[in-house]
Amino acid sequence: MASPSRLPETPADSSEPEPAVETARRQLQHAAGHLEIDPNIVERLKHPTKVHEVRVPIERDDGTVEMFTGYRAHHDSVRGPYKGGLRYHPDVSRDECVGLGMWMTWKCAVMDLPFGGAKGGIAVDPKQLSSDEKERLTRRFAEELRNVIGPTIDIPAPDMGTDPQTMAWLMDAYSMQEGETIAGVVTGKPPVIGGSEGREEAPGRSVAIITQLVCEHYDRPLEETSVAVQGYGSVGSNAARLLDEWGATIVAISDVNGAMYDPDGIDTKSVPSHDEEPEAVTDHADDVITNEELLTLDVDVLIPAALGNVITEDNADSVAADIVVEGANGPTTSTGDAILADRGVQVIPDILANAGGVTVSYFEWLQDINRRAWSLQRVNDELEAEMRSAWQAVRAEFEDREVTWRDAAYIVALSRVGEAHEVRGLWP
Repeated sequence: MASPSRLPETPADSSEPEPAVETARRQLQHAAGHLEIDPNIVERLKHPTKVHEVRVPIERDDGTVEMFTGYRAHHDSVRGPYKGGLRYHPDVSRDECVGLGMWMTWKCAVMDLPFGGAKGGIAVDPKQLSSDEKERLTRRFAEELRNVIGPTIDIPAPDMGTDPQTMAWLMDAYSMQEGETIAGVVTGKPPVIGGSEGREEAPGRSVAIITQLVCEHYDRPLEETSVAVQGYGSVGSNAARLLDEWGATIVAISDVNGAMYDPDGIDTKSVPSHDEEPEAVTDHADDVITNEELLTLDVDVLIPAALGNVITEDNADSVAADIVVEGANGPTTSTGDAILADRGVQVIPDILANAGGVTVSYFEWLQDINRRAWSLQRVNDELEAEMRSAWQAVRAEFEDREVTWRDAAYIVALSRVGEAHEVRGLWP
C-alpha cells in the first residue's frame, strides 16, 4: 500500500494541548484537498453558525449563589437538526464546544444520519456538586437554552460529567416550560421516560464492532489479537467487555489512577467499570502501570477511550500498536496523527469508531417521535447494520484513494455535507 498523505506540520508549541477547534479545522482542510468541493463551502464549514454563551446561577446547598458559564455551539444544520452532547467539566470553553460541534457534523454525516453538529456544556467540576446542586444547575441551564434547543432544532445528549439523569432533568425542565411532555428534546434519557434501550452502551459497542471489522480487513482473527484500552468508563468498559467476549485478549485497562496490566489477558467482567465502582481499576490489579505506559504497550490494537489529546507529538513515536481505534473524542493531535501515519500505524478515527452513541440517539429520537419503543435486540441489530454500512463507505474511499482512514472518513462526511450545501444553496 502506498504511504498515505500526512497532515501538514503544526506550528504551535507542542507543549500546549492542541485546541479541538484547530484540530477539527486542519482535518477539514486536509480532507477538502482530496475533493472537488467549492472552497466557499469549506470556508463556511470552518466556522460555527452560532455560539450561545450563557451565565447560569444556582443556589448552593449552603445558601450562597454561584455563577457558572455555559455554552451551546451550533456548527452546521444543512442535513437536519443540530445534535451533540452536553458536558460538565472544568475545561469546557467556547472553542472546545466549537471544535467538538464540528466533529459531530462529520460524525452524523459519515453515519448518514439526518442531523448536523452541535456541542455544549458548563465549565464546572461536577464532582464538587451535590445531586441537588447538579439538578438545579441543569434545570436553570435548560431554561437558558430553551429557545435554541428542541426536537426539530437541537437535540442534546449526555457527555462527560452528565448522564441519563441529567437528561431527564433537562427534558422535564424544557417540557414544563412548554406545557407538554416533549421526550424528543434530548436523547440518552432513562428508558422509562422515552430513552432507548442500549443507548448508554452504544459508543463502546460501536468501538468494538469497528475494531472487529478493521481486524477482519487486515486478516487478524480476534482470537489472536491483543488489545489495550485506556479508560474504563462507559465507552472503554463496554468495548473491552465485548471484545473480550468475542475472543480478543484484553491486556490492559485503566482509569484516572493508572492501568491494570496482564499480558495473559484480563477477565474484564470481573473488573467494575467507572459507573459501577468509580476509580476502582487499580484496586483490582496485581500489576499496575501508568496511563502513559499503557499507550506504548506492544499490542495489536490500542483503544484510547478516555480523554482528548493523549497521543501527541511527544509520544506518537512510542506507540507500539499496529492499529489505533479512537474511542474518545479527539484523542490524537494533528502532529501525533501525522507521525503515526508516517510510521504506518492505522488510525480509525473517532467520527466513525465511537459513532454508536449518536446513531442510537437517532434511534431514540425516532422512537420518541413515533411513540413506539424498540427492543434491545432491535437496537443492537440496527446499530450493527448502520456501523457496517458506514464502514463499507469509508473502506471504499480508503482503498480507492490510498489515504489514511481518517481522511477516508472525512471524505465520506464532507462529500455528503458539501453536496447538501450545493443543493440547498446560500440564502438569500
